Amino acid sequence: MSNTYRVGIIGFAHMHINRVAALFGDHPQLEWGGCADTVPLVPELSEARFTRAWNKQHALTELGVPKAYDTYAQLLAEGNLDIAIVCSENVSHPEIVEACAAAGVHVCVEKPMAMSLAHGLRMARACEAAGTTMAVNWPIAWSAPMRQMKCLIDDGLIGRVLQVKYRSGHTGPLGQGAAHSGVAASDDNLSGPERAASWWHQTAAGGGAMIDFCCYGAMLARWFVGEQAQGAMAMKANLASHWGEADDNATMMVRFPGAIGLFEGSWTTLHHGVPTGPVVYGTTGTLVMDSRDGKQVIRLERGGGRRSC
Repeated sequence: MSNTYRVGIIGFAHMHINRVAALFGDHPQLEWGGCADTVPLVPELSEARFTRAWNKQHALTELGVPKAYDTYAQLLAEGNLDIAIVCSENVSHPEIVEACAAAGVHVCVEKPMAMSLAHGLRMARACEAAGTTMAVNWPIAWSAPMRQMKCLIDDGLIGRVLQVKYRSGHTGPLGQGAAHSGVAASDDNLSGPERAASWWHQTAAGGGAMIDFCCYGAMLARWFVGEQAQGAMAMKANLASHWGEADDNATMMVRFPGAIGLFEGSWTTLHHGVPTGPVVYGTTGTLVMDSRDGKQVIRLERGGGRRSC
């Protein structure tokens, strides 16, 4: 393959950009075209590790991105891009994707796709009208154990899926000791006001534990069950992050035609205490994703019997 693709980065609000950009940068057919950040709704107070300022500087100094533009409009006009990696705050996804589509640029959008159905439809329709491609990056969907679990379900190992449970949590995106893929070190110790000034803790920007973590369960359940959801209900609360206004804990229940999903998200968890899952219950058995010696393993349970897959 001889094609070279010019790739740009739009948005550094989400620290997943550090891992995503590193993976793109390792590809032999990639040529960086530049980067640009979005303007936050509230000015941030810190440039500590995993803040948007730190993520942007990391891309420029460590990942080989050659130039930062003042705006993403300028990047799209002058960068001659084929693909844009979008890691902005969630609320900015639709306007960025629409701008990329208008410029004929394909997009890789960080999860979740959008903070509302209306935003998601804007994005999908813009790409469809322009003939561009939009991919949503769901990091756990690319993992080998998760894909093996999907294969085991499709092979009928546990019969028909009846319930999918999933829990995801840590001390918060910028919480003390939180680690993120792509950077060896853990979070710096930010103060409450410093974290409150980040988009993560602002509902209007698309922040909060529910949209950050319950979205993983929603994606996995839709994938494993193979049906479109019929209804959902949820509860969220700010239990321990009172310097911010977004939720830090949430639980969601989703009804499918033949199954139920139960998803939990937490930014106040030091240790889960139980397998985070997913745990998939079927008519003839149960599949449990668990950790063993630092590695993910899949366990099959059938009426008191147990074996690893």
